[in-house]
Amino acid sequence: MSNHNLAPRHTTDPALVSIARFLPSTRAEGPGERTAVWVQGCAIRCPGCFNPHMWTFRGGEQLATDALVTRILDSGTTGLTLLGGEPFDQAAALSRVTRAVRRAGRSVMTFTGYTEAQLRRAIEAGREDVAALLGETDLLVAGPFLRDRIDTVRPWVGSTNQEFVVLSDRFPHLLDHLQRTPDRVEISVDASGQIAVNGWAELELLDELLAPVGRPLRNR
Repeated sequence: MSNHNLAPRHTTDPALVSIARFLPSTRAEGPGERTAVWVQGCAIRCPGCFNPHMWTFRGGEQLATDALVTRILDSGTTGLTLLGGEPFDQAAALSRVTRAVRRAGRSVMTFTGYTEAQLRRAIEAGREDVAALLGETDLLVAGPFLRDRIDTVRPWVGSTNQEFVVLSDRFPHLLDHLQRTPDRVEISVDASGQIAVNGWAELELLDELLAPVGRPLRNR
């Protein structure tokens, strides 16, 4: 999918975000303790994606941008990580969210299946929504997941083609010690026995980790 242009601008209300999952606090989705938001909908649809149930633009929780900002800030973490789904397929609404989050002193990390070059070309073609979200991102992780190029060295990413792009002074030395930063996988079980996993790991490792509870899990 790396040769594809960005999906057309969505016609949904830019004051609403379609959310697939909200995690108030995690240390597995970027530097430090962060709030993670997985958006619903992705036009890229990388083969082998951990979250194919987040490809469709139907479903998800429709949340007003100001309500999402309140939920993020109430979490009390140091920053926000956007995942998906594809954040840049909802760039207009998410730029409002990230602007408010950064004005509150929090950092923003955005994962995207588009390359940085694709985002820049879209901006040159007049995509103000893409420019706005990119401008409110401190740390970008860009590029499609390639299942034949699994990355076992760097944290947070799935394949070696994905690039870290530092866009502000929030993380001045992150790239210097990236390969020495440990990757994390978080597994939680709620009162009903539902298992949730976040962080990146190969499926075989996830099955091994979950074997003691008898519940192999295939989706992030």
